[in-house]
Amino acid sequence: MIAEAAYYANLTFGVCRMLRYPHGGAADFIREHLANREQRFLDLAASRVFAEPANPYRELFRLAGCEQFDLAESVKRCGLEATLSNLAAEGVYLSHDEFKGKTPLMRAGREIPCRPEALLNPVTRGYIPGVSGGSRSRGTPNRKSAEMQVCRDAYEQLRNREFGLHSRVVGLVRPILPSASALRNSIDRVRAGGKIDRWFSTRGGVRDAAHYRVLTHFVVGVGRCLGAPLPWPRYLPPNDVLPVAQWIAAHRREGRLCAIRSFASAAVRIAAAAREADLDISGTMFFVGGEALTPSKRATIEDAGAEVYPSYVISEIGVVGGACRQMKHGNCVHLHRDALAVISRQRTAPLSGMPVNSLMFSTLLTFASSFFINVEMDDSGVLEPATCQCEYSAAGLTTQVRDIFSYGKLTGQGITLLGSDVVSILERALPARFGGAPGDYQLVEKEGSRQTQLILRVSPRTRAASAADVHEFFLNELRKCYGGTLAARLWTHSDGLSVSFEEPCVTAGGKVLPLHVLGLEGHRVHAS
Repeated sequence: MIAEAAYYANLTFGVCRMLRYPHGGAADFIREHLANREQRFLDLAASRVFAEPANPYRELFRLAGCEQFDLAESVKRCGLEATLSNLAAEGVYLSHDEFKGKTPLMRAGREIPCRPEALLNPVTRGYIPGVSGGSRSRGTPNRKSAEMQVCRDAYEQLRNREFGLHSRVVGLVRPILPSASALRNSIDRVRAGGKIDRWFSTRGGVRDAAHYRVLTHFVVGVGRCLGAPLPWPRYLPPNDVLPVAQWIAAHRREGRLCAIRSFASAAVRIAAAAREADLDISGTMFFVGGEALTPSKRATIEDAGAEVYPSYVISEIGVVGGACRQMKHGNCVHLHRDALAVISRQRTAPLSGMPVNSLMFSTLLTFASSFFINVEMDDSGVLEPATCQCEYSAAGLTTQVRDIFSYGKLTGQGITLLGSDVVSILERALPARFGGAPGDYQLVEKEGSRQTQLILRVSPRTRAASAADVHEFFLNELRKCYGGTLAARLWTHSDGLSVSFEEPCVTAGGKVLPLHVLGLEGHRVHAS
C-alpha cells in the first residue's frame, strides 16, 4: 500500500508538472531534431554505452569489434540506418524477451548481464507511467518525463493542423487508472489549447476497480484545481457502448462533428451500435491505437460513414507514428524519425515458422526514458518512403510504416500482454487446477464482427466442470501478470473472452500452439 501510494502521488505530481511545463513549436522542434539525429545518436552512444562498462550494449559492441571511433566513421560513411542494420547483423540488438529479462542475453556462447533498469536514462526523471497492470504486478520500468511532453506537443499540433481538430468536439473512450492513457490524452489536448469534451470509461467492479476509480477522480480533481479542464470519467454500462454513439449522434444533429480517441475494437463496436440503432455518426473521426487496424475493423467503421486513422504507440518508447488524412488503407503511419531510428530484419516468428519483418527501435532523444539500440518489440511492419502531401511530410516525417501487427504479443482490445506470461497460465496453472497437460488449453485471438475476441479452447479431456469456472480462474491468474488487471477488467466489460470446450487448433504442420495470435488479416501468426 505504501508503494502504491508513492506511485500515484508521483503520478499526480507528474500531471501537475506536465500541465505547467513550457510549450514548444511543432515545426521547429521536429526540424531541429531531424537535422541533428545522427550526431545525437553518437553523443548518446558515447555517454550511455562507451562510458558505461556495465551497460550491456558495451559488451555487445566489443563482441562486434566496434569501438566509438568505428561507430562514428560508419555513421558518417553509411548513414544511421545502414549502420544500425550492420550492427544488428553483428549481434548488437536485443530481442523482446532479452529486453524484458524473460530470457538471458547470450552472444558468442556467453551470457551478458542485462536488466531493463540498465537501459534507463539516468538523467531523466519521469512522472507519468506507461500502461500498467497496477501495483499487483511488476512491469518494465519506463518514465514519461516533462521534457518528453514537448515532443508530444509537437505531434499533437501536427495532428490538429492535419485534421482540423480545433473545430471538433473531442471524446475519449479509454479506461481509468491504472492505465494513464486517458490522462495523457487529456493533457495533450489541454496543452494544445483545447479540451476533451467527454471521457467514457468502463465501470469496473467494486472488488477490483473501486480504489482505481477513487484515484482517478482524485488526480482529475487536482488537475481541475489548477485550472485545466480535465474531464471526469463517465462510466459505461457493462458491454454497452451505445451511450457513446448516442452522444456522437446528438452533436451531429446540432451540426457539430466529433473526433473520438479509443482502441480499435471500441471504435468498431461504437460504429456497429450506431448502425443498429439507426444513429447518424457520419463525418466522425476515430483515432485508434493499441491493436492492429485490420481491414474488417476499418470497413465496419467506414460503413457507418466515419473515418478512422491509426496511431502506433509503444509504452516503453512513446508515440512511434501517426497517420495522416491521406492514409486511407491498411495499418499505416508516418514514422516519427526525429525521435527514433527504425530498421527491420527478416526473421521467423516464434514457433509458427512464418517470416516477418521484425521492427527494431533505437531512441534518439536525450530526454527519452531509455536509450535503446536495435530493440525488438515483437512487432512487424514494412518501412518505405511516404509519398503523401500532408502536414507530416511537410515537417520532414517522410518515412512510413505500414502493415503493422504484433507477432509475439496479445494486443486484443488495446491491452498488450506478453505471450510468455499467458503461456505460463495455459501450460501450468490451468492443467494444475483442472487437469490435462500442456496442449489441452489454447487461447485464440480472432477478429469478430465488432471487436477482437479471445477464445479459450479447453480440451474435453480435462476435468473442468464448467466454462464459468475456467473463465473465472483464468482471469484471476491473468490479474497476477503485468497488464493483467486492466485486461481482465476490459475483457469482462466488453464480454471479449469466452471459453469453449473443444480440441485446440492444430497447425498444418501438426503443431498445437498455446497461442494463436492474429495480426492483419492474411497474416496469421502463431506465437508463444
